[in-house]
Amino acid sequence: MRGDQLARQWLLIQRLARSRVGAQLDDLAAELGCVRRTVYRDLEALMLAGFPVVSEKRAGRVYYRFLETFRLGDVPFTPDELLALAFGEDLLRALEGTVFHDSIRSALGKIRAGLGPDLADYLARLGDAFRVLPGPHKSYAHLRETIQRLHDAVLQRLTLRMRYRTGRTGAVSSRALDPYRIWYRSGGLYVVGRDHKSGEIRTFAVERIRALEATQRRFEPDPDFDFDRYIGASFGVIAEPATRVRILFERRWTHYVAERTWHESQRLTRRADGRLELAMEVGGSAELRTWVLSFGSGARVLEPATLRDEVVAELRASLERYAGEPGQRRAKRGDAPAPTARSRSAP
Repeated sequence: MRGDQLARQWLLIQRLARSRVGAQLDDLAAELGCVRRTVYRDLEALMLAGFPVVSEKRAGRVYYRFLETFRLGDVPFTPDELLALAFGEDLLRALEGTVFHDSIRSALGKIRAGLGPDLADYLARLGDAFRVLPGPHKSYAHLRETIQRLHDAVLQRLTLRMRYRTGRTGAVSSRALDPYRIWYRSGGLYVVGRDHKSGEIRTFAVERIRALEATQRRFEPDPDFDFDRYIGASFGVIAEPATRVRILFERRWTHYVAERTWHESQRLTRRADGRLELAMEVGGSAELRTWVLSFGSGARVLEPATLRDEVVAELRASLERYAGEPGQRRAKRGDAPAPTARSRSAP
């Protein structure tokens, strides 16, 4: 296993770094719990990685050690732990410029400063072998101060005054908010809390906050509020009562859909003709509608009827929009929509 190999090589590095007289192959194999051949391969890997491993023969036995110039540094982490931190830095790249991303980058900088040059280079090479690139996401670098104020208010339980722009109408309104939780979901940051204007627990998109100011008034969270239960029925970020949803996917999409977890309540049923049915108990009809439409002609809503009607209306509106273009015949009522570029082949 990759993890076992990293852990063993890390122990080997520590053992050689702390023994200036060197260690013999049989002793290293016994300490690491492996055979001589494995230790020899690990030594070769370290040498190829640039570690100054040298060998010398004394009394008929070969000893391995690092050159005197090698410095291990003060590192209380295993390679897997260091790689996990670097992996976390990649995962948080979508939040670059915020306190979350800056903090983990600062922590990694302090760790790297304690490494010797050889070990730092070795770990950098390991890190390059596993990279995470963020998908589509919002930019938050210019909202550093807003995010910091939200973070402080959540920890100190301070009511906030904010100016907020709604996504549907674009109208800006003033309201007071008791922030309960900052939530990252699908490339976006959200704050969940009690909205004084509506008297309800609501979710607000951070990038739509136009102004934010902390008050000196402290609040106590609703004792009945459970964040996991609050988001449990949501397909995305909109909290709505859960309803039974069934969607039938054509054969070209079955592997793509089956390989992913769309919601904790999902149930997959393969049909004899190769199609796949996905059933969930979720809310958030607007997000569901957009998601279903992303599959083009490859998905069909079976229930609820309201969601099915919304998807049909959206497809008809799209056909009407394209029908007036030169070279396009006007769609007739009942015509099946043409497959989209995405629906022709699954990624």
